[in-house]
Amino acid sequence: MASGVKPRVKVPKTAAAGDTITIKTLISHKMESGQRKDDDGNVIPRSIINRFTCDFNGQNVIDVTLEPAISTNPYFQFQAVVPESGEFKFTWYDDDGDVYETTKKIEVS
Repeated sequence: MASGVKPRVKVPKTAAAGDTITIKTLISHKMESGQRKDDDGNVIPRSIINRFTCDFNGQNVIDVTLEPAISTNPYFQFQAVVPESGEFKFTWYDDDGDVYETTKKIEVS
C-alpha cells in the first residue's frame, strides 16, 4: 500500500434482515490532478483514486468512476440493504495501479 494511503470504513456491526444500513467510507489520498507544478516547475504526475467499488457477499453494491476534479481524501456515504449476514468488500483503484482493499462483516438477525 502506498505511503500515507489509508482507507477507513464504518459499517454497523448488526442489523435485522432486510434493513437498509448507511455505510461511510473515506480514503486518505492526496489526489494529484496532474495539473500542478512542484517548486522546480515540474508537473506533478496525476495520481488519483479513479474508481471505488463495494460488494456484499460477492454482489456489487456500488461502482463509482472518479475524475481528476474529485477532492483530496474522497468520502462516500451510501445505503445498502442487508438480506443476510456477510461481508462487505471495499476497493479503491489508483492511477498508478495500486489497489486498496478492506472488508467489514455484518451480523444479520
